[in-house]
This record gives sequence, C-alpha cells and structure tokens, in this order.
Amino acid sequence: MLRTGLILAAALTAFAAPIQTADDGYGELVFVPAGPFQMGDNLAEGDSRERPVHTVELDAFFIGKFEVTNAQWRRFRDDPGYDNPKLWPNGRPIPKDQIPYWTQANNHGGGTPGSDHYPVIGVNWDGATAYCNWLSAKTGKKYRLPTEAEWEKAARGADQRRYPWGNSIDHSYANFVGSQTFDTVREVGFYDGSRRGDLETHSNASPYGAFDMAGNVMEWCQDWYSRDYYSVSPTKNPKGPATGAYRVVRGGSFFVEAPDVRSAARSAAWPSLQAYRMLGFRVAREP
Repeated sequence: MLRTGLILAAALTAFAAPIQTADDGYGELVFVPAGPFQMGDNLAEGDSRERPVHTVELDAFFIGKFEVTNAQWRRFRDDPGYDNPKLWPNGRPIPKDQIPYWTQANNHGGGTPGSDHYPVIGVNWDGATAYCNWLSAKTGKKYRLPTEAEWEKAARGADQRRYPWGNSIDHSYANFVGSQTFDTVREVGFYDGSRRGDLETHSNASPYGAFDMAGNVMEWCQDWYSRDYYSVSPTKNPKGPATGAYRVVRGGSFFVEAPDVRSAARSAAWPSLQAYRMLGFRVAREP
C-alpha cells in the first residue's frame, strides 16, 4: 500500500507541475521527471506480453513533443553528415532513394508539396538511430531513441491511464483506423483541441505534453523486444534484453483498432524494415 501511495503521489505531483520544454534548434522536447510508474496492463483487453504490471523507476529525460517530421528528417537527409558511416549502427548509410513513400502524395511523403508537418514514414530502426546520432553531433547533447519504459511513462504518466489523455477514446482524440476515408498519417499535433474543418478535436497530449503518442505512426524504441521481458525486467531504468531479432515499436498507428493504440500496448518490428508506411519515430534526450 505504501508503494502504491508513493506512486500515486508522484503522479499527482507530475500532473500538477507545468509542462517543461527544451529546444536545441531541431524540434521541441518535453520533460519527463524522474520517479516511479506502473508499467504494463492487467486488463482483459490487454495481451499477455503486457503482463505483469510492475513498478519501474526512471531517471529524468526529455522526449520529442511530436513525432519526427518530414521537414526535420529532410535537414538530416540533405546534410553532408547523412553519409557519415559513424552515425549508422552498422556503418552503412541507407541510400536516400531507398526510403519508401518519400514521393507519395497520398501518404504525405516528404518529397511532396505541403508535407513538412507530417511525420516521416518508412524509416527503419537504423535510420532513426542515425538521426539521433546526427542530432547529438549537431547539438552536443545526448540524443537517442527512447527506451520502451521511457516511452510508456511519457505516454501515460503514473496513474495507469489507458490513453495519454484518459481512459476513453474516439476519433476526435487520435488517428486510428477509420479516422479518414484513406487511412494514412495526419499532421503532427493535429489533435490539439481545436476545430479542423468539420472535425472538432480533443487534445491528445500526454501528462507531460507529448502529442500523438496514440495512433498516427508506430514509433521505434531503443530496446530489443522480448514477449516475456516484463517477468525479468529490472526495476531501475530497464533497457530491454541484451539481444533479439526485433526492436520494440509503440503507440499503434492510423491502421489499427483502438485497443492497439493503448499506451501499454506492445509491438515489435524487424529493425531493417523500411517498406512500412505505419512506422515513424520520436527522439529522446538526456538532460
């Protein structure tokens, strides 16, 4: 009981605090304070890979307020540093013309007009990691992909809510299957609580001020994936298994049902996978 009380107290303190932000010139970040939260989901709608619910203690970190956009990726893509093998996990830069969807207007690819504020799609784990390494070199700060635990805390806070904004969902909150006639990405921050044409949106910001952590695109995390990792996960700053075949992706996408965009929902993808328009990412930064 004492442990639960401490976690709830930390949650209330976090939610009462004003949103803290930072910006190194490459996109706004929001601050997630150190402390415990309950990770996972024991509800019937959840999956066995989300169990058991367990307490995780995390150090403080920053996370992207939005998913990385086409405009942000283009800065990397057009920079001479893109071809630096030291930025890429396997030492082999991905040829720029191999990233799919870049020229597809129906998917708001970054090579088409009016696409700047849409999330970049079709970037694999290696590319997302290279982008973070490039940001680190540009800013002198430590950028990386969020761990799975960091991602979940940033999405739901410490009160075990199902979604970043609360416990219920409809299409005014997030971009999941059926939100549009043609299921594809929306602009980042679309669900900011304003009226968009004939759609009045609710804000889908998380307790710490991060948007679109439910739906839109699935987001790469740093961790290798293991279905049973929660049963052996360390309490302090877990970073996933030492090895694996797949990397964790979180957040669901525009092409899945509402239960799959819950903050606790887990999924995984082959890290070299590019040909997948539902995949994007957001960055994390150490304080």
